[in-house]
Amino acid sequence: MRVLIDMGHPGHVHLFKNFIREMRYRGHEVKITARDKEITLQLLRRYGFNFVQTGSGKAGDTNLIWEWISRGIEVFKISRRFRPDILLGVGNPSIAHAAMILRKPSVIFTDTEHAKFGNMVTFPFASVICTPSCYCDDIGPKQIRYNGYHELAYLHPNRFTPNPAVLTELGLAEGDPFIIVRFVSWQASHDAGQHGIRDRVGLVKALEEYGRVLITSEGALPPELQPNQIRVSPEKLHDLLYYAALYVGEGGTTASEAAILGTPSIYVSSLVGMMGNFIDLEETYALLYSFTDSNAALGKAIEILKDPASKEKWRGKRERLLEDKIDITVFMIWFIENYPRSFTEMKEHPAVQYSCASVPGDAS
Repeated sequence: MRVLIDMGHPGHVHLFKNFIREMRYRGHEVKITARDKEITLQLLRRYGFNFVQTGSGKAGDTNLIWEWISRGIEVFKISRRFRPDILLGVGNPSIAHAAMILRKPSVIFTDTEHAKFGNMVTFPFASVICTPSCYCDDIGPKQIRYNGYHELAYLHPNRFTPNPAVLTELGLAEGDPFIIVRFVSWQASHDAGQHGIRDRVGLVKALEEYGRVLITSEGALPPELQPNQIRVSPEKLHDLLYYAALYVGEGGTTASEAAILGTPSIYVSSLVGMMGNFIDLEETYALLYSFTDSNAALGKAIEILKDPASKEKWRGKRERLLEDKIDITVFMIWFIENYPRSFTEMKEHPAVQYSCASVPGDAS
């Protein structure tokens, strides 16, 4: 099988990285195209993946539309030469449009209900739209729901083992209390008009009373916070999240990653209540707390940090989640290798779940 995957964001690299390795191990040919957005290309190089660059991310709706058009043309040209059997992407209009023109199937993954414009120009042209089972919207007959989250494609215990070596890089040891704070740029198309932490300096200074605060930020920090900014290799952030006492931030993906790793997680954003995966993590598993108000978020953070048993409690909650959810990489392999029969089977039996035993010859 020949598979083309277009990466538009660093999170897409994480979602697909194990899938790519497994598919290649199983004899399939996988071609990667990628947009120069944040650390996407850096991650691909770190993981040893060859790729073809197709444009770069630019702020502003007008720039984004022109970028989608130009990238769509590039992806189409590359696809026509590569002749894929199937095309994959995350909320990706370039993939959906190229596949439609080539008369090939496209599978679009998404967990972002509020990306209204991107969804509007992608979903009508896709063959299949794969979402978590907790996804709030009913997309229609093209939708397939799986019992998990994107993050379980790379943070499921079958895929991820934390490495404490990252702590040494930062002068930390296991057991040292530290808090990870993330600030985002709010420049993504689906972030227009949204906001997060109002008083960034005040929040960090308050948290510093309970441990070392490490900041990861998409944009420039004020001078008083720059000493807190971390510069570890981007692929090591998940190791750091695993050992942290707490995560607080505006980054939604990082908030869900921390929660799934069993680290108390606080998400601060005006987008609270719009995304099914956050609702599920909060209401079903109590692994994550969501706030629109920064002061309320800080109060909850201090409450968690004052409880010496918090980390142990979150590890127990994580075990419950892992008992319920599936390894998403396994699902992706099964679904793509068996498409279109897999689509029909899931439509006829929507409650069916696929365990690791469903994919023989796993190379992990």
